[in-house]
Amino acid sequence: MGVQYKDYYKILGVAREATPEEIRKAYRKLAKQYHPDVSKEPNAEEKYKEINEAYEVLKDPEKRQKYDTLGMNWQSGQDFTPPPGWQHVNFGGNMGGGFSDFFQTIFGNAGNINFNGGSFEDLFTGGNLNQRSVRRNREVSISLSLEEVVKGGVRDFLFRDSNGERKISVRLPKGMTDGSQIKLPGKAEGGGDILVNIKILPHEIFKVQDYDLEESIEIPAWDAALGLDNLSVTTLDGKVSVKMPAGIQEGQKLRIHGRGMPKRDGTNGDLYVKIRITIPKNLTPTQRKLWEGLRENV
Repeated sequence: MGVQYKDYYKILGVAREATPEEIRKAYRKLAKQYHPDVSKEPNAEEKYKEINEAYEVLKDPEKRQKYDTLGMNWQSGQDFTPPPGWQHVNFGGNMGGGFSDFFQTIFGNAGNINFNGGSFEDLFTGGNLNQRSVRRNREVSISLSLEEVVKGGVRDFLFRDSNGERKISVRLPKGMTDGSQIKLPGKAEGGGDILVNIKILPHEIFKVQDYDLEESIEIPAWDAALGLDNLSVTTLDGKVSVKMPAGIQEGQKLRIHGRGMPKRDGTNGDLYVKIRITIPKNLTPTQRKLWEGLRENV
């Protein structure tokens, strides 16, 4: 009694001359697409079985050679009756029950494979053939203000996967900065991890450079020339007064130790104050006379 011929190359979408690597890549792509736990296709389970059957044959050099000797004259779906001697050729291993009549006619029946779960090490990590879901790590990004990063605590965000949208809570540890990543083990689909990338939003005062902060302060030219004993500087903890030396130049920076971002070891980065010197545009007659006197005496 004939059975329908199956074109395994066509099922995987590869040429008959395809290399083992090309076959493996095609299988991984299709198996992930039609895995019953993630696919919304109405025929996903049957398609998944068919893909696994094709790969079971084409990944094995001996099975593939036996299959190829059938020739290219057969078309998928045609009634096929193997020549004498082909029936029940047992290749051993855990095959059989989940495969089609065509497969069993050619290669025999030697057990069962559960096609409803994970199948074959090339698709899933961990090597568990009974794994039901595809383990996938997922990366997401959340944007936080500088104050939120410094304060820490718990932050909620919405996470979407094939199971829908759900709320995820993440604890913000000390020592984060722009680009930090927090791992939430087992929170993603199939038991994978959610990797939360932290992005710090622009701040109206500070620029973030790793654990250091930078701010700019404008001072008049005479203060730059004469210096100040109590230059007022904004920090994360409020205002502080620092000494600015006389003769400071445009773009020069003052370093305030330990006033930057908190680190994991309990210390802090530094705060750098960048000096911007302002020149008055509209001088009163008195001011103009003073500046002219300064120029004449320099």
